[in-house]
Amino acid sequence: MKNATPFNEAETDREAQDGHEDQSGPQTLVAGEDADGRLDAWLAAQLEPDLSRSRIKALVEAGAVTVNGKVTKQAKHKIHPGDRVELQMPAPEDPDPVGEDIPLEILYEDDDLIVINKQAGLVVHPGAGNWTGTLVNALIHHCGASLSGIGGVRRPGIVHRLDRDTTGVMVVAKNDIAHRHLAEQFADHGLTGPLERAYQAIVWGKPQGLRGTIDASLGRARDRIRRAVRTDHGDDVRHAVTHYLVCERYDEKPDGTCAASLVECRLETGRTHQIRVHMAHIGHPLIGDLDYGGAYRTKANRLPDEIRAVVSDFPRQALHAFLLVFEHPTSGETLRFEAALPADMETMRAALATL
Repeated sequence: MKNATPFNEAETDREAQDGHEDQSGPQTLVAGEDADGRLDAWLAAQLEPDLSRSRIKALVEAGAVTVNGKVTKQAKHKIHPGDRVELQMPAPEDPDPVGEDIPLEILYEDDDLIVINKQAGLVVHPGAGNWTGTLVNALIHHCGASLSGIGGVRRPGIVHRLDRDTTGVMVVAKNDIAHRHLAEQFADHGLTGPLERAYQAIVWGKPQGLRGTIDASLGRARDRIRRAVRTDHGDDVRHAVTHYLVCERYDEKPDGTCAASLVECRLETGRTHQIRVHMAHIGHPLIGDLDYGGAYRTKANRLPDEIRAVVSDFPRQALHAFLLVFEHPTSGETLRFEAALPADMETMRAALATL
């Protein structure tokens, strides 16, 4: 679907990179009165079955072991009674992603980029707990070595992202020139170029007015993953603005309230979970969003049985990136891609529309 036109949003990737830290500190052992023999053999006897002798030897030679406060890189170093031995396990290394044959709905592809309609449940890039089965793994399989090295080993070609359970249109670069050009467009948020990103969400209730703007800064919540509206000036706090349009209202009452609404969201900024947090902040969280709207689940109990089952069983946040417009990085042509509501959201929308 190619054409021209403009927009703005983002569940973009501004969060800290997933990584590993060794939080255990060094492991300290003191040699007993009967200690004797090589350092690697003695350590292996103390640490079996957790570490093999060959692994311990490699750690010793890498400088991860001290004896009486001094780094000892000789595995054959002789241990004596009373020696104080410290072993510092290095942080685990992130594995390089490999190609996996994961089905993709491809909307467009050329030598510079690929545009997909991401399915629910697909993590965009490898990270802690998700080293396989990601969009990156699928793209490496589909595109081959052309993606390697672009944007970093763990995120080849990725210039923006969608949450695991958010569906919709994404573009991925296939070479360095395309990566730089697309990244600049996403960083600009459409202020000086044709970039547009628009989302559809099904939310509880009806936001005030048919149109509105939510201007509320976001930062980390109490955990590393979640975000929250913040009024302080912490280092992690970022300005965030969301514009919404109410497209459909379900079971509207004479007083103007309703059970749920279909809204279109466009963002001036691209903060992690921005739509989800902002809509919850104004009292209209996304249906299915347990992170930011779990307290609203009981609202489904007020719905007729058949509709209640559809809404209560909805397995994810009801959010879909339906529109993406950008400038092609080499031709300069404005490309426009749209993706209809996925089947699960359409089923819920149709059920709510019968109220």
